[in-house]
Amino acid sequence: MSAESTPGPGIPGDTGINGARHRGKGRRRKAPQRRKGLLITAWTAAGVVVLGGAGAGYLYFKLNGNLKSVDIDQALGADRPKKADNGSENILVLGSDTRAGGNKKLGGGTDDGSARSDTAMIVHVYKGHKKASVVSIPRDTLIDRPSCTDTKGDEHPAARSVMFNSAYSTGGAACAVKTVESITDLRMDHYLEVDFSGFQELIDDLGGVEITTTESIDDPDSHLKLKAGTHTLDGKQALGLVRTRHGVGDGSDLGRIQLQQAFIKALVNQIKDVGVFSDPKKLLDLAETATKTVTADSDLGSVNKLASFASGLKGISPSNMHMITMPVAYDPADPNRVLLQKKKADQIWKALENDRPIPKSATSGSATGEAKGVVSAP
Repeated sequence: MSAESTPGPGIPGDTGINGARHRGKGRRRKAPQRRKGLLITAWTAAGVVVLGGAGAGYLYFKLNGNLKSVDIDQALGADRPKKADNGSENILVLGSDTRAGGNKKLGGGTDDGSARSDTAMIVHVYKGHKKASVVSIPRDTLIDRPSCTDTKGDEHPAARSVMFNSAYSTGGAACAVKTVESITDLRMDHYLEVDFSGFQELIDDLGGVEITTTESIDDPDSHLKLKAGTHTLDGKQALGLVRTRHGVGDGSDLGRIQLQQAFIKALVNQIKDVGVFSDPKKLLDLAETATKTVTADSDLGSVNKLASFASGLKGISPSNMHMITMPVAYDPADPNRVLLQKKKADQIWKALENDRPIPKSATSGSATGEAKGVVSAP
């Protein structure tokens, strides 16, 4: 894993940060072109693994051998928030951006052996598994990262006022989970990670995803060019859409999050309608790709466990998914960073802790990327 790359003094808070900081000038600068980590929701990634009894014997072992898992519990030990006893579950879903292998072929940047997580969501599944709240965490949020031990046993010191996505690049999945738990004081019951090369294959295996855009999108960085209207996106176009930052809205990561959330709803809606479970070949192709794409915590690290977990989430429809972004404000000292609005965020974490809906007041007045409504399911 790469060493910390974005250190700086100060503590992010509700009204700014303390400590000496250099003030940025001018408009938000354009981020350097690089491939972004991709997110696919927990139930979508896991759901395509369900073989309905057809995966016994050879197929089971073949698919089981594809899965990668990480032992989060072993790395983090006992010093964690308590598990909720109200029937709910919290899943941290990350999109990883490694610079090696298939991702390098997709233009993932220099193969420096590092990996990044530019997309992160907390998925809270309510008791009864009929509804879910999804909270996106902006990668550019300045946070205090706790000390952590990665799954190899290497220790990493705490760091103040660093970008949220540095947790993964510093200490991998275990450090990302510990950082999220330190911010929210919520126990992450499960961890799922998807890389973007696999994301592209999943979309192609599905036969594309249909979306509608209310305005044209032209982003040379993500290589996406769409006119306003309805489109069936193939894997490459879908990858471009969830990476798009400069082609719509204010050019910020917050706008990209709004596009990602809209795409996920369209994806979840479509996977229920493409006849996957009535087409054994399509199901097997999807299962093959998904099991190669997903990294899960060790509790979900087998086809049987992942399939059972997914089966419990099949009842959640897009209309029962409440998707928000963690409340933040643009950093007055650096327009390319955002600061956590702690008082508002605490309303979210308290609601999820008690398995209640997130109040509207928790996100009112938060910074947005001005891309809401640009993309929707047709």
